[in-house]
Amino acid sequence: MNRKNLYALVGVVVLMLLITPRLLGGEGDKKNSPIIPQLTPSPTFSDSTVPPNGDVNPYGVAFVPQGFPRSGPLRPGDIIVSNFNNSGNLQGTGTTIVLVNNGAAPTVFFQGEQGLGLTTALGILSPGFVLVGNLPSLDGSGMCIAESGPEQNVGQGGLLVIDKNGNLVKTLTSATLLNGPWDLTVKEDGRHAQVFVANALSGTVTRLDLRVTTKAAADDVVMEKATQIASGYGHRCDPAAFVVGPTGVALDEKKDILYVSSTVDNTIFAISNASDRTSDAGMGSPVVQDQVHLHGPLGLVLAPNGDLLSTQSDAINPDPNQLSEVVEFTAAGEFVAQFQVDPNAGSAFGIALRSHGNGFVLATVDDTTAVLDIWAVR
Repeated sequence: MNRKNLYALVGVVVLMLLITPRLLGGEGDKKNSPIIPQLTPSPTFSDSTVPPNGDVNPYGVAFVPQGFPRSGPLRPGDIIVSNFNNSGNLQGTGTTIVLVNNGAAPTVFFQGEQGLGLTTALGILSPGFVLVGNLPSLDGSGMCIAESGPEQNVGQGGLLVIDKNGNLVKTLTSATLLNGPWDLTVKEDGRHAQVFVANALSGTVTRLDLRVTTKAAADDVVMEKATQIASGYGHRCDPAAFVVGPTGVALDEKKDILYVSSTVDNTIFAISNASDRTSDAGMGSPVVQDQVHLHGPLGLVLAPNGDLLSTQSDAINPDPNQLSEVVEFTAAGEFVAQFQVDPNAGSAFGIALRSHGNGFVLATVDDTTAVLDIWAVR
């Protein structure tokens, strides 16, 4: 072989060594590969979510985004969790949002009035605000009586706006468009944000168009417009889960598709033109209808590779061999992989995912043990 051909061969070998990890979903492409197959059997760490007042049943999970002000107790990359139950484990009565610390006791970021019932609807605006939904037990019993209708024993709730220091600024409410905020997702554009809220008491999804101001004497979040963009999802009282209805919402910003987990319907739907839609799309198009792996989908996140990760409530289509699972599907609805949060039923709920360098950080709550499990894949 002459020298010219040898150099050409060496060049090809070097090129293959560089691209092979990506072709195989290897070291350089972890965040853009399927998520669940990369998880270790045990989390990187697990921390308690129980604050000093004893609140349990962690629901919502959110990462503090880049750009969030550092003048308060939160830092970019921190993880906060909202609690739905009080120390007596009564549903719809939890009042705290905690900052989960690696290896230390959780720190209370926010503590509200008695009987709030803070839901999975937890999100953060990078200018310096935390949003959290609430769905209270009106009589403090933690029970929703199906015969009397959810509105008679469960409060409508609203969306609490909390500043960077953990102070309540206001509560956003609407008699028709914020009816039991159960989960949410946020899209930001400078000082404007769109918040997509799943309503458990009406079986609808609402888009809130917000204006955010952060001037010394006028820190505020103003709801400029509210639009119902989806409806028709099953919703009802549930003896184990308090209420069930549409829960997880995940936005593909590039395609402008909002994915919605409908627990009662045991299906994940897609709503097109979500950010500028002016009409109600009904339930949208079914994307995931998998009776083998879906068991009442709850929390939902969109992975960097376009896959959907969904936690399962076990309230619908239960399977004793697949309890408290997190399941990964492609955007076309094909099953990828699953893992178990806890061997007990009803342990999985809130879930969050963020990119970290070439890898990612995945966080999911365990309602049974009141801990947050975190996997850091680098």
